[in-house]
Amino acid sequence: MNPASNNDRPAPDAVLADIADYVLNYRVDSALAYETARNCLIDTLGCGLAALEYPECTKLLGPIVAGTIVPHGARVPGTPYQLDPVQAAFNIGTMIRWLDFNDCWLAAEWGHPSDNLGAILAVADWRSRQAVAAGRAPMAMREVLTAMIKAHEIQGCLALENAFNAVGMDHVILVKLASTAVVCAMLGLGRDEVIAALSLVFVDGQALRTYRHAPNTGSRKSWAAGDATSRAVRLALIARSGEMGCPSALTAQHWGFYDACFGGQPFKFQRPYGSYVMEHVLFKISHPAEFHAQTAVEAAMALHRQLREMGRSSDDIASVRVRTQAACMRIIDKHGPLHNPADRDHALQYMVAVPLIFGRLSASDYEDAVAADPRIDALRERIECVEDPAFTRDYHDPEKRAIANALALTLNDGTRLPECVVAYPIGHQRRRAEAMALLEAKFRAHLARRFVAKRQRQILAVSLDQAQLEAMAVPDYVDLYAGEV
Repeated sequence: MNPASNNDRPAPDAVLADIADYVLNYRVDSALAYETARNCLIDTLGCGLAALEYPECTKLLGPIVAGTIVPHGARVPGTPYQLDPVQAAFNIGTMIRWLDFNDCWLAAEWGHPSDNLGAILAVADWRSRQAVAAGRAPMAMREVLTAMIKAHEIQGCLALENAFNAVGMDHVILVKLASTAVVCAMLGLGRDEVIAALSLVFVDGQALRTYRHAPNTGSRKSWAAGDATSRAVRLALIARSGEMGCPSALTAQHWGFYDACFGGQPFKFQRPYGSYVMEHVLFKISHPAEFHAQTAVEAAMALHRQLREMGRSSDDIASVRVRTQAACMRIIDKHGPLHNPADRDHALQYMVAVPLIFGRLSASDYEDAVAADPRIDALRERIECVEDPAFTRDYHDPEKRAIANALALTLNDGTRLPECVVAYPIGHQRRRAEAMALLEAKFRAHLARRFVAKRQRQILAVSLDQAQLEAMAVPDYVDLYAGEV
């Protein structure tokens, strides 16, 4: 008697089918989501332009083979490059993540949903230029905003209850997944093709968090999202060719993602896909700092001002006690030598010490020239971090999603300053109103570093007008950012 078949092709995993149905069929009708997506777009592009000032970033940009120009290819903002969509996605994704200054989402998993713009903008621009060359209409920027909303939602909803970091995986797996989904839709793929592409994401080998944590923290964390977005575009194009997927990529016994990579546990979901994540995303407004440290930096800036008013300085500080959340303790509570800028911008003690000493924290403060100041390491050694369980609870509470830090300073003469507590950073949904003017100012500052006044005015005229931006053809908008490295 022959044994029962163990090789029947199963129906696609529900998680894959749900994502495919969302990207293909869900109609976004939230004005708040579109307004937030526009702000996210300009903030993300501005961060990318700022990164072009850093040679460690620009050395990674351009075509794989020097001098290659792709006819009707995707343009990389702020550069002369016109590339295939896979390499363009890597370029754009690397630029926008380099300085760790674009938006953020914090839950069981962390991440930066705007990283998906690397894939979205590259494919939208490439597809549009190809269409124009063939006499067809290009995509409008509203379609880019729609793709951003949906990518934010996929990445953010999966992050709410599923801690990939707990099994050592980096959060860019969610960038790859979300980018693949929306790129498939932008390319006009059918449901079966989308599901196939999504399954290929999960059977890929996934990035480890090694490059984000001591003792290996390094610059790969700044191009990991670019790598994920470029892979997403590649997988979507593979699926478009008709290549088969693996319908039970998640649930297959032993060989599926759940058993092989996720401790045998299925994904959990807190809410259906809609536009919640874009509406509640966190903006980094004031400081290029890992988001769990944003409120600590705000508190340090306030305490620096208080010390000056007292006629004191950081030299008078005997100790600093930081009450924080568990996620902050896990990611950026770091002791010992810091080896590079990527190491420093993921070290809470460094991000607190610099504003206490100088009254500022900018991207250049992570570079070697500033880090060489002996006062920084001396003060780092006097900073202690402890978890406050209440802060951790508020961090996970869906009604709060606080990112609280509290700093208490004791001076050399025994004086104790009142503890400075900041629960919600500027850029949090609860402080969105005060943040938007600052976000626009941040964008203006980034443009001014890259473009002459006339070009700045042209970009601002369309970027700050919701209706005008949504109606503009993608290539026309991207061309406004043409530049040189």
